Amino acid sequence: MSAQTLINAVADSARLAGRTLSVTTGAERRDALVAIANAIQARSAEILAANEKDMEAGRIAGLNSSLLDRLLLTPERITGIAGGARQVSELPDPLGITLRKSTLPNGIELEQISVPFGVIGMVYEARPNVTVDAAVILLMSGNAALLRGSSSASHSNEILVQVMRDALATTSISPDVIQLVPSDNRETVKALLNARGKVDLVIPRGSAALIRMVVDESTVPTIETGAGVCHLYIDQFADLSKALPIIINSKVQRPSVCNAAETLLLHSSIANDFAPVALRALHEAGVILHCDAPTLAIAQSAGIPATLATEENFCTEYGTLEINVAIVESVDGASAHIAKFGTQHTEAIISENKENVKRFIALADCAAVMVNTSTRFTDGEQMGFGAEIGISNQKLHARGPMGLEAMTTTTWIVTGNGQIRS
Repeated sequence: MSAQTLINAVADSARLAGRTLSVTTGAERRDALVAIANAIQARSAEILAANEKDMEAGRIAGLNSSLLDRLLLTPERITGIAGGARQVSELPDPLGITLRKSTLPNGIELEQISVPFGVIGMVYEARPNVTVDAAVILLMSGNAALLRGSSSASHSNEILVQVMRDALATTSISPDVIQLVPSDNRETVKALLNARGKVDLVIPRGSAALIRMVVDESTVPTIETGAGVCHLYIDQFADLSKALPIIINSKVQRPSVCNAAETLLLHSSIANDFAPVALRALHEAGVILHCDAPTLAIAQSAGIPATLATEENFCTEYGTLEINVAIVESVDGASAHIAKFGTQHTEAIISENKENVKRFIALADCAAVMVNTSTRFTDGEQMGFGAEIGISNQKLHARGPMGLEAMTTTTWIVTGNGQIRS
């Protein structure tokens, strides 16, 4: 069977199964998510055993520390995954919401309501938590899910999908609304991207290269999630007692994720005094420093190891304990640097000056702006959306962390009483 035939068959099966979702109530979908969460925790030993097979294969294959961290499941992470499913189950039902309503002069009533997309394909890399996050968000928003993870997480993804399908088998919802696309054949990605008419939407989540490939090659509509070259600007009016913990948290707390800071920008008026403090704290936290020439001179004079940053460094989403540091002259200087090197993901300013904050926000042009807090808060769960389908950098339909509402479209209901058009 060709990859395209396989994908078409899986998509047809998912669409047929999706009809069991179409007639569910919000309460029934919530119960299904709770069943999934309970099953994930009850079968955590199986999930951990499968994940260890992937981790061992990853270590043998020489995956870097960032990819291994994304791949790793622990008892705490499994509890978090199950908790995310429960959080999504507690959110308001996104379907059947009246977005606008009016009556025309001829008496016809118009109503626009929220409805599912239908069949949504996810293409993602070595993050097995995405398997559950995507499935529960798509399920709660009434969509069938085609999940195409990477081969490096194949064992983890297989058991997670099986656990979720087994949980759905105890409900009125067909287990076929969640389908795992085989990852042992690279052609299945291309087939999924070209299943126009079978698949309603494709969402990529992963590296910049993966996202660009999906956006460039897909004939199915896509929502572009983006790489996170995120910046943290320390303004001349910053409360430096706040700034240092925020810097460390933004870079160190979990460096492998897309909302970790990759570049630190310091206002020139505070650089001589604050840069040695910040650089030393980062160095002691195990962070490799890449500095522009003025910052490198400060680092060298303070005896802090650092290298000269290149333009390539400033464009890089490290996903590891590395950071760029540069000195700028103003909010506008910081914004110009961000405009040149950023990816419109998350930008942060630390400042007590309201006008500078307002100007930074106006110039940021990104999915999320953090003011006096860590870049790590650009996250669906942290923002109260439960799990997230991804973080969109684009400007159409959905932007920022995508939760339930982002996975819906609309239908117009036109109700008359015998009117005909003249």
